[in-house]
Amino acid sequence: MSSGPAMDGAGLARSRERFLQGEPVDTGVRASILKSWQRCGSLGLSPDQDDLPYRDDLDRDGPIVRAAAPVLDRLQYRFSGRPMNISVADASGTVLLRRFGDASLATALPAIQRVPGFVFSERVAGTNGIGLALAERRLIRVYGAEHFAERSQESACRALPVRDLLSGRIEGVLCFGYPRSAEDPALATVIREAAEAIERRLLGQSSARGRALLRACLDAGAGNAAGLPHRVGVTELALELRPRDSAVLMGKATELISGGDPATVDVHLSDGRRVTLVSRPVTSASGVAGIAVEALLPDRVSGRSRTAPHQAGEPLSLSAGLADVHSVELSGALHAAPAPRHGSVNASSRHLRVVESGRSGTTTDADRATDRRPGSPYPARGLVLVGEPDVGRHALAARRRLELLSEVGARIGTTLDVRRTAEELAETAVPRLADFVTIDLPEAVLRGEESAVAGTDLRRTVVHGVRDGLPFRPVGKRVEYGPTTPHLRCLTDGQAVLEPDLEAAAGWLAQDPELTEQLLSHLHSLIAVPLVARGVVLGIAGFYRGRDTAPFGDDDRRLAQELAVRAALSIDNARRYTRERTMVLALQRSLLPHGLPDQGAVDVAHRYLPAESDVGGDWYDVVPLSGTRVGLFVGDVVGHGMLSAATMGQLRTAARSFAELDFPPEDVLTHLDNLVGRLDREDPASDGGGVIGATCLYAIYDPTSQQCTMARAGHPPPAVVHPDGTVSFPELPPGAPLGLGGLPFEAADFHLPGDSRLVLYTDGLIEDRQRDVDVVLDQLRGVLAHSGRTPEETCQAVLDTVAPAHPCDDIALLVARTHALDPDRIATWELPADPALVSEVRAAAVRQLADWGLDEAAFAAELVISELVTNAVRHGAGPIRVRLLHARTLICEVSDASNTAPHLRRAAGTDEGGRGLFLVSQLSRSWGTRYLPRGKVIWAECGLAGV
Repeated sequence: MSSGPAMDGAGLARSRERFLQGEPVDTGVRASILKSWQRCGSLGLSPDQDDLPYRDDLDRDGPIVRAAAPVLDRLQYRFSGRPMNISVADASGTVLLRRFGDASLATALPAIQRVPGFVFSERVAGTNGIGLALAERRLIRVYGAEHFAERSQESACRALPVRDLLSGRIEGVLCFGYPRSAEDPALATVIREAAEAIERRLLGQSSARGRALLRACLDAGAGNAAGLPHRVGVTELALELRPRDSAVLMGKATELISGGDPATVDVHLSDGRRVTLVSRPVTSASGVAGIAVEALLPDRVSGRSRTAPHQAGEPLSLSAGLADVHSVELSGALHAAPAPRHGSVNASSRHLRVVESGRSGTTTDADRATDRRPGSPYPARGLVLVGEPDVGRHALAARRRLELLSEVGARIGTTLDVRRTAEELAETAVPRLADFVTIDLPEAVLRGEESAVAGTDLRRTVVHGVRDGLPFRPVGKRVEYGPTTPHLRCLTDGQAVLEPDLEAAAGWLAQDPELTEQLLSHLHSLIAVPLVARGVVLGIAGFYRGRDTAPFGDDDRRLAQELAVRAALSIDNARRYTRERTMVLALQRSLLPHGLPDQGAVDVAHRYLPAESDVGGDWYDVVPLSGTRVGLFVGDVVGHGMLSAATMGQLRTAARSFAELDFPPEDVLTHLDNLVGRLDREDPASDGGGVIGATCLYAIYDPTSQQCTMARAGHPPPAVVHPDGTVSFPELPPGAPLGLGGLPFEAADFHLPGDSRLVLYTDGLIEDRQRDVDVVLDQLRGVLAHSGRTPEETCQAVLDTVAPAHPCDDIALLVARTHALDPDRIATWELPADPALVSEVRAAAVRQLADWGLDEAAFAAELVISELVTNAVRHGAGPIRVRLLHARTLICEVSDASNTAPHLRRAAGTDEGGRGLFLVSQLSRSWGTRYLPRGKVIWAECGLAGV
């Protein structure tokens, strides 16, 4: 129990108020209370909360209730007429019993303070006696404003954990509650003695054989005389130890008992101190032989003597004021003898005991271990463990098995890869359970599917052992088991099959006589275990022991079964993840472009690399545009999984549609931003809170002018590789990510001569928790500086050099090498809005087509130009510009200064006009309109012979 001057009520209340307001509290509050407040704050508890969880499933006849009830009755008599609220709670903080010194309290107090069943653990009730005693695992006092809840400000309490003396576990909490004005330091002694009385009664419920051994140890200290070494309570010692040191001490004590002989061992703690453990034989009056282990602390000196207790389990007479309670403190903070593994010998029931007691005055190894000189002070000492050697060996084995099972949770399932998870099972089992492990999984399970028929299509997935070279079937080979083999029998029975002597295992020998004969020279024992999780058969694990190791036993079979059950869940999680990832990846790839469009503006190469952990929403696209231009997209949907992939598909489809409408980049991003916001609002899972987000970069390259126009929405800027090999990252207006809404996007123009390379990528390429972005960009610059590479070679070089080895995010990469359209293949005429000039332009166009050798296309082109120019003269505004582009196709463009939108209509048989655009649509492959900052362009694309 922490000590120090207590604050007055007002000062403590002010400190609590400052803490609740978020102000620092440096002094005036005990450390344990302040830490408890901080825990309560992190849990989001409210100080004015009045309701507490209530449980109606109390065990009203459990061991702690039977042990505590008589003690609480005596305490009620002792505090008769005083405002004392006495309660006992279980290890979860649920109150099991209540007694009141003043009977009127039973009706005057609120239900949570008078009715058993309410939970007072710190995580739900805040700082209070019961909850803090469980958290601190020691005697505590909570006074007035130290309580977290407002309802308890006028109260004080003392609480102490009650432990099972045989196991060391905390079984409950004894708590005294009273008004602040009734604070009495003597209550600390009373509650200690009462808790010890309850612990003795718990001890009395143990087996007679175990009590006999413990009685022999306690009787050995009954004749303790003044001047002999003081026995420090092991609980006192434990409060100074770290949990890892406590576990080491108990483990060493168990090993000494399992050895069965007197011995001395020094245990060095993590803080540099040394504790000496001494084991000695002890025999009960009934002839039960065991080993007692005592701890000696040479650096601590006794200051008082202690006496032996009454009969273990004898109820204390509290009418004497609890002053006659003798001091037997059994270690709880040092924990207990290791709990037995399922199916193994129950070490607790067979009398491995955690104790402290006195000892006899006989000189033993323990005395000699202290190296005490005449007249020197005795070191502090305390009895730690008492038990029978056979039980100690069982307990030691059980502890090691528990450690192995505990390690399974930490080592198996660290990845969501089926093969790696199987390898982790084998690595965990070797050599602590088996010398060799083989694991066979169906091919379907490796793909993430369920196996159609159990035991078929098995593939050797893992072979692992203490050494290599044994003639097991190699990894990757198909494995077939006969119906009498242990491996197939374990699938049939659903349980582990033990073959302690493989030389007598007829079914295993008949499987492959030649192979089994080779293995028998190295192996002699086998456990075959099915790997089954959630009703799905995942495979078979084979555990083998070599000839220089003891054969497997039933305990090993049960341990292997437990290992397989836990590992199978991890393997099934990996299998289900593999299946889901395969589905999402298939959806993702189906939504990405399957091929490159036919266009001559750029040569394009692309890559998509999914993340190792999950598939995201990265995408790219190439969109041919009018006038030989091309649009290049790259984007990234926030998040991973099916939703991100589906959202990516919607965005890519919409982006392509907006681009084909010939919108400029900033307008395309604006439309995408509106779409993402609408998708977010329509998603019921988002509840309008905004869960969908995306980034995007859109670039338009025009080979006739070598101009590139780009805009981005929260996306990394591209890399530009100039023909001379210099690399730059253009400064683009950043733009907000898609989905925020209401924010404008800006575009920038850049001159991009022919044979330049434009490299677009998603953030998965450059952003990684283990790498600095600037360093990665320098690496990217170095890779791209090789100007002679093709786009395909550039893609591969970037992934090999710049991409992270284990990407945690998707990577989409698009490399475009630009081409410039030969000026000799471009013809342009400008004319005013005069109908008389239409024939001149038509004649000039026919001559130009003849010069290009396109006589076969002249007729259709002449009509198209005539109709488009006539429409511009009649319905548009001058000046009028006509352009012919000789690329993969023949493109006719007519621009004017008007923003009127032409539209195709079907003219009736009696109409004299209205057939111009109809003729254009019939004579061309495609036609359309794109708008300029001032005016518009109407274009038509005509096919060429052989194209």
